[in-house]
Amino acid sequence: MTPVADAVLGIDAGNTKTVALLIDPAGRVLGWGRAGPSNIYTGVSQALESLEHAVTAALDHAGLRGRLLRAAVLSASGADWPEDFALLRGAMAHRGWAAQMDVVNDAVGALRAGSVDGLGVAVVCGTSSGTAARAPGGPVWHSSFWQEPEGAEDLARQALRAVYRAHLGIDPPTTLRARALALFGVPDVAALMHRVTGRTQEPVLQPGRFARALLDEADAGDATSRRIAVRHGEALGDYALAAARQVGLHGGYRLVTTGGVMRHPSALLRGALVRQVQAGHPDVTWQAGALEPVCGAALLAAELHGPPVTAEQYATLAATTPHAGVFET
Repeated sequence: MTPVADAVLGIDAGNTKTVALLIDPAGRVLGWGRAGPSNIYTGVSQALESLEHAVTAALDHAGLRGRLLRAAVLSASGADWPEDFALLRGAMAHRGWAAQMDVVNDAVGALRAGSVDGLGVAVVCGTSSGTAARAPGGPVWHSSFWQEPEGAEDLARQALRAVYRAHLGIDPPTTLRARALALFGVPDVAALMHRVTGRTQEPVLQPGRFARALLDEADAGDATSRRIAVRHGEALGDYALAAARQVGLHGGYRLVTTGGVMRHPSALLRGALVRQVQAGHPDVTWQAGALEPVCGAALLAAELHGPPVTAEQYATLAATTPHAGVFET
């Protein structure tokens, strides 16, 4: 009979990385692991391989390889339709990591990480974006393919489009031009377009990196960058309000933001998002995500096995979470 470990597992499966986290009943982190991307929409085999690598690393880190865990929850980008959940639940069952297991969309994991009770609206804006909402005693809703603004990759596409249009004289000049040429290592805008769109060119790795440059330039006063950032924030705010309506939230609920784009020092995009939400629901309070999304998956696993998480458990998890480098993309 497989020995049982008094621990639960949370997994955050994203577009650029996968992080697994083991915690004990007090909320203390026992071990963590990290692997490559694991969105099943970009490759099922690679996604499942990354999941296995991250979990194995976490188990080894905690000294729990070969032990059956109490519960495990996978919070996954790409968990959108019933067939996605069936595939991922089947993969988890096949690996037999825990006595109880479940799968949620990654925005739901981020929402659970946002506070002790996991209520309100969470907006995740990283490589892609997603929104989740939950009212007291009610179901959870997540935006899935309803979501139109798509995070860093969408911002990067808009920034590149602005550079192209400025080059043709359609739009005003933008400081994004110099940033784009430097980032992609090309001499001029024509070469930039060829690098990004050419049939025989190597795929551009992590095009969302250009989103950081856009936010830098927006903070420095570039009008084009500011327009793109503000519009993106307002659009995210529209979906946050839509998420609140889906679960019947109104009044003074909590709005949580998380993800790489939201961690950028610039407050421009984030501020536009918050203002858009508060224009519809003035009593909403904003907070930055207190914990990383994988912590939300671990909290969901703890609640799958036992009672609701306490403030003490939440604080212990916050105090023992791995260093920031584990979560950087």
